[in-house]
Amino acid sequence: MQSRPSPASGQATRIIHNRRHKDSFGSPYSPVYNTTTYRFSDTASLEDVIEGRAQGNLYTRWGSNPSIRELEQGLADLESAEDALAFAAGMAAISATFFAHGRQGIVCVGDLYGGTQELLTNHIEPLGIPVTFLLQSEISQLHTALNTPGKLVYCESPANPTLDILDIHALAEQSHARGAVLAVDNTFATPINQRPLTLGADISIHSASKYLGGHSDLTAGAVMASAEMIHPIAQWRKNLGQILAPDTAALLSRSLRTLPVRIQQHNDNALAVAQAMSQHPAIKQVLYPGLPDFPGHSLARQQMNGYGGMLTIDIAGGKEQAAKVADNLQIFLLATSLGGVESLVSQPCVTSHHGISREERERHGITDGMLRLSVGLEDAHDLIADLQLALDQL
Repeated sequence: MQSRPSPASGQATRIIHNRRHKDSFGSPYSPVYNTTTYRFSDTASLEDVIEGRAQGNLYTRWGSNPSIRELEQGLADLESAEDALAFAAGMAAISATFFAHGRQGIVCVGDLYGGTQELLTNHIEPLGIPVTFLLQSEISQLHTALNTPGKLVYCESPANPTLDILDIHALAEQSHARGAVLAVDNTFATPINQRPLTLGADISIHSASKYLGGHSDLTAGAVMASAEMIHPIAQWRKNLGQILAPDTAALLSRSLRTLPVRIQQHNDNALAVAQAMSQHPAIKQVLYPGLPDFPGHSLARQQMNGYGGMLTIDIAGGKEQAAKVADNLQIFLLATSLGGVESLVSQPCVTSHHGISREERERHGITDGMLRLSVGLEDAHDLIADLQLALDQL
């Protein structure tokens, strides 16, 4: 009997159905394989799997676990990638990528998450790996920074916390022309709003603790790329012990099934909040790609399908006034992280970028008066009212 071709072409349909497990009890999804090791019938079969002549599950630390591989199949499809790797955290995904593809040098373009910048400055550079930091305004210097082939170009778009938008296609062309690899942290955008690989990037990275997980109940990371790019990263993951637990993999697989509908609501709510906050006299500026006066709005329209759930407001009066607003919010929770169904507020100078010097923050346009808002799935009018009430108490 011939199998029927699948009619599924939409992203949401594929996310839900492309990993259906043929379970003997009829479950449409895989059970959790909390298994560390796997029995083989003979040594020859074991050796075939170890040496890559046959597929099979061997040892969970290596990533050969049914729950993890099912998750990775879904992650790869999200970004139209040949393969994907799941990690114990977003920083694990970033560090393995740096070690696998950045040993000849790493060139960072634009603003970065504070943890990534700390990793590069405090740990990667002391190992003797050259690291160059370029502001978005210094992108014309990229060709000079790529003075030798084999380097890794790394960026975030939208960036944390300024939401700056980088031209991924142009960066890919410039990188490839100089023999470099381009990796993009796609956490803020998610694969629903943006797919860097289709824009020419070589590697897409996510902190899956954020939107991919979406419920603030798991910690994970992900890398999506071609099989050729993935292979050396997998070796670093294996030997650094960066694998996530199978039950976390199953939880993340569950979360991916609702990703499209969640992201659409994040997009809608964040735009409504950004528009309302742009009119408030206590706010110096609202940084959100969906606003027509945002510097990267035109570029975001070209390379994104939606503008995301993250926005940053800059409070007049600086650090103390921003802290007062954050402290007076009732619906927005004062907490680190982002991307959950609940709305969160954080002050970058005391959270995500606390480990970066004030001078360096200012160089990147990150002021002490900034509040980063992760806009959740609550009713937009309640979120707007919560912000207005806190602002009106200044």
